[in-house]
Amino acid sequence: MSSERVDPRRSRWPLRPSAVPRIMGTGAAVIGLLDVVSAVFPAFRNGRMHHMAAVFPGTVSSLAAATSVVTGILLLMLAHALKRGKQRAWWAAVLLLPVGAATQLVYRHSIFGAVISLTLLGLLIRNRGEFTALSDPRTRWRAAANFVGLSAFAFALGLVITSAHPSSERGAPGFLDRCEHVLLGLFGFEGPVAYTSDRVNDVVAYSLGGLGLLIACSTVYLLLRPARPVAELSEEDEERLRALLVRHGARDSLGHFALRRDKSVVFSPSGKAAVCYRVVSGVALASGDPIGDVEAWPGAIEEYMDLTRAHAWLPAVVGCSETGGEVWTRETGLDALELGDEAIVATADFTLQGRAMRNVRQMVKRIERSGYECRVRRVRDLDEDEKHRVRLAADAWRGTDTERGFSMALGRFGEVADGDSVVVTAHKEREPGAPHPELGDLRAVLHFVPWGDDGMSLELMRRDRAADPGLNELLIVAALQQAPELGVRRVSLNFAMFRSALARGERIGAGPVLRGWRGLLVFLSRWFQIESLYKFNAKFQPEWVPRFLVFPNSRDLPRIGFAIMQAEGFVTLSLPLPEALQRFLPGRAKRAPHRQQSGYATADGSQGGSRPDDHGHSKTGAVA
Repeated sequence: MSSERVDPRRSRWPLRPSAVPRIMGTGAAVIGLLDVVSAVFPAFRNGRMHHMAAVFPGTVSSLAAATSVVTGILLLMLAHALKRGKQRAWWAAVLLLPVGAATQLVYRHSIFGAVISLTLLGLLIRNRGEFTALSDPRTRWRAAANFVGLSAFAFALGLVITSAHPSSERGAPGFLDRCEHVLLGLFGFEGPVAYTSDRVNDVVAYSLGGLGLLIACSTVYLLLRPARPVAELSEEDEERLRALLVRHGARDSLGHFALRRDKSVVFSPSGKAAVCYRVVSGVALASGDPIGDVEAWPGAIEEYMDLTRAHAWLPAVVGCSETGGEVWTRETGLDALELGDEAIVATADFTLQGRAMRNVRQMVKRIERSGYECRVRRVRDLDEDEKHRVRLAADAWRGTDTERGFSMALGRFGEVADGDSVVVTAHKEREPGAPHPELGDLRAVLHFVPWGDDGMSLELMRRDRAADPGLNELLIVAALQQAPELGVRRVSLNFAMFRSALARGERIGAGPVLRGWRGLLVFLSRWFQIESLYKFNAKFQPEWVPRFLVFPNSRDLPRIGFAIMQAEGFVTLSLPLPEALQRFLPGRAKRAPHRQQSGYATADGSQGGSRPDDHGHSKTGAVA
């Protein structure tokens, strides 16, 4: 977070320069809303409220009511960009304010309104340095989405406009007549509805025509503007990250997940450290600790923060360690919140003996007696047919249409470059007529990614819906027992959100606030499986290592939380498209053979992870 520069020339200015974008954006939103309402409802346009609002720049008098709705929508679209300090928004406001001043003098004959417009213009020019953020160009598909969405909004608003104005004495027009009138009006033609006067006819006609012009201009603009670079790890970036992981990958169990190919990366000036991130809804989500030498972390963090400031993105870090959180907060001034705990098991100390492991021991023996067999191997030891079956199983046993996972999921399986990964499979012959015969005797799968030279981190767990309960425990026990043979001394299992609150809240003597917080988490577990994941991990007597969320301000938490849910796949805003069209989406083009995605990709680009249900999970998922 940048420290505010103190300019002695501005020391006596009562308004903080950093507050100007927020003030201008809020004012634009209010004025735009007044414009739209005044254009739609004649009573408001002729009322006292509109006369009071008419002194603000951007509002128009009743003589120009037909353009009011277009002006209002433009101001509403401009408001968010002004709040974020966008350069193009500044230029647009600087061009519109003189027009607003002229409008006040010509239509309203209001010197006061013109003075306000020019004052705001001077405020913008004086604080030009606060509007330096680069624009966020969108893909060509954004033009199609704009056309569909804005057309639907314009049609609905047009129906309100045609209904709000009084029609002729021939009676109220029917719904189909009004629909026809709106459709023709958006293209600039006269419709079948007649109004009480020529002036009302002109207001409605110009309002509809202005909406149609707005749709056309905004769509053409988005279609012709530069395309957004898709968040995608280039081959060169991936090679540099893998080199850093070879030297420093043992420090963080989430390091290998930085190789997700739907992330972008910034390197420190020395190239010894990097921060991987993805931009979701204006939030630049970094995951885990920076990759590389700890001494070079500040340089990579500074590059990342400079990038967020340049684009007015909101910086946030998901799932960093305690050391990472300390570096992030020290270098940036951001705040940190404990997000949950990661379950880590030392393989040398793991045993099924003892009272604490009684339930797991009994469940594993029962599953083994049922005829299940487990195999633990490096991915490079699997042949192509086995890899193919694992991919089919991961897709067939997924509980949702959308893959889940971002910060703790890799999103692919079986590539040559990931040959050090470990796969644990459970096998048992299927009954005749059982679903998915193409999977053979494969009944469950675990996928671990490398964690340095002597560790591995769980990336994916899925099992057949018809398999016996307890198969997940068998898979994990098999992985932990055979891990020493693979040279693995530590295994990272799952991430349990708010584990400490669940653990402390159920103890004797917990206060009412802590008990209430635990009760809320238990209630949310009906959908997100928070409690069940914690209890599942606790069966294996792990060491709990805290993970943190780093964020700028408490008021940003709802926005960051929504972006995290989008990235993890819990919220999907993209429209479902046919499979034949998905190949043409940006970033979905087929890679070179050695880089081709061979994992479980999704229509919206999110990869890895799985549904938190009783059939499997990713590192952030859950089991029953």
